[in-house]
Amino acid sequence: MPHYPGWDATFRGKVWRTTHFPRIKEDMPTFLGVPHAVKKSDLEGADVVIIGAPFVAGFGRQYSGVDKDEWIEATKRVRQQSIRYRSGYIQDFDLDVFEHLKVVDYGDADIPPETSYEGTVEKILEAQEATIEKVNAALDVGAIPIVIGQNSPCGSYAVGKPIADRVTGPVGMVSLDTHWDAWPYDWATMSPHIAGSTNWKDKLYRDCPNMKIANLVEIGERGMLEDPATVRRYVREGACFMPMWKIRTELGIEGCVRNLDQAFTGTDAVYCHFDMDVLGGAGPTDGDILGELAEPIGMTDYEAIRLGHECGKRGADGLSFICIPPGSAVTYRVIVYVMMYFMAGLALRKLGKAA
Repeated sequence: MPHYPGWDATFRGKVWRTTHFPRIKEDMPTFLGVPHAVKKSDLEGADVVIIGAPFVAGFGRQYSGVDKDEWIEATKRVRQQSIRYRSGYIQDFDLDVFEHLKVVDYGDADIPPETSYEGTVEKILEAQEATIEKVNAALDVGAIPIVIGQNSPCGSYAVGKPIADRVTGPVGMVSLDTHWDAWPYDWATMSPHIAGSTNWKDKLYRDCPNMKIANLVEIGERGMLEDPATVRRYVREGACFMPMWKIRTELGIEGCVRNLDQAFTGTDAVYCHFDMDVLGGAGPTDGDILGELAEPIGMTDYEAIRLGHECGKRGADGLSFICIPPGSAVTYRVIVYVMMYFMAGLALRKLGKAA
């Protein structure tokens, strides 16, 4: 696994800023130096609210063959890598995101660290509710939550359900993943109360009647991992399924982007979920960084960033991340790019330039 440089080495590296930027903790700046929202009243007027959800599923010290200490650091390390950038100006679009969107960082959900090592049903539900509380606070002021998570339910169900609960009409979803996460039960706990890594999508559709599979755009799965009945059910019920094979052989990224419309057309809200194990071995670092989650025919970093941007342009109502590949500085920067290019899409939409 690549050696992550840590805060001191990161801050001594190519950082354009001085020491004067908001910090959530000594070694955790706010995302790209945006204002730190400490209280709910600090969210007033925000267009986008950044939220961390540091949670890793299961009992013990490892998740999918990788030390949990590496997984759980994602919310901090993404922020650390973000501060190396000068501002919200994206030269690709000649656009300063922060001139058009008010963005604040609401810190991390109140999830005790031991929850990631002692994954009881009670602790997981407490972590889920802590995340939902932060997401609801953002939605209450009309802002778009962006949740930097690491496992379900905190980085998936706890974001999608509050979004669905806000509207009465159909809710679409754009999901990037290596796995469908649509089994009828959570393997880790076998509890019907838990929307876990293996079943959060199934539970979200059961608990949110206005979320329709016909408005699901599912991107990135491949290979021999899934139960055929599960995949066939989702396709039969109208999901737009784009496995990586189809993207590589037929659609390309432009065809994939066009198909995003299935989640947005005729819906009242859209939830975007990026499970970053979708990168497999095709991202900017060794695929083995993901442990048992690494699979061939992975999505590239450009494809993930582009899809984030296009979801922003179409007016997504929330974005979340799980399974952020651990331990690589450049891979954390991919998440920074997805977030910023997503927000650039929101800004272009606000300016009437999203076509």
